[in-house]
Amino acid sequence: MVDLRDGRQVLVFGRLSVYEPRGAYQLIVSAALEDGAGRLREEFEKLKAKLAAEGLFEPEDKCELPARPKVVGFVTSPSGAAVRDFISILRRRGWRGRLVILPAKVQGRAAAGEMAAQLVVAGRLNIFDLLVIGRGGGSLEDLWAFNEEPLVRAVAASPVPIISAVGHDTDFTLCDFAADV
Repeated sequence: MVDLRDGRQVLVFGRLSVYEPRGAYQLIVSAALEDGAGRLREEFEKLKAKLAAEGLFEPEDKCELPARPKVVGFVTSPSGAAVRDFISILRRRGWRGRLVILPAKVQGRAAAGEMAAQLVVAGRLNIFDLLVIGRGGGSLEDLWAFNEEPLVRAVAASPVPIISAVGHDTDFTLCDFAADV
């Protein structure tokens, strides 16, 4: 059963009928399913509230970023534009450290698991001064992997300070709340 409310996006199945005396069309709905951004936004808010209640987003638990990190790990797609943009920013700022790309899918079903696994690997390697997790912008659906609970928990649990660099200025994900910056 779908709780129908203003603004909710749904898919409906049924048949069309005509009330001939008035020439009015009616949609006789036999089934309705939640769909689209409305459902995702609701899931986002529900998980955000749950994780906040557990204390995953508390400011006092955030690590300070190193002033001059020597080795930075970037969890992202190695073929995405985010890598080129990040390298360009580092060069512009005159950074002279070592950047290690920790490759992972950043969109789709396997993305959250791959990124979480790379965060675990990065913690075990114990060579990074700083981690960055990110990708370019996109729709809520495109960025959804960064809202999945296992990845958000992995970001919050990272022993290495972590920056969430997901999307554009207007985009935000649960990883943003869990990261140190």
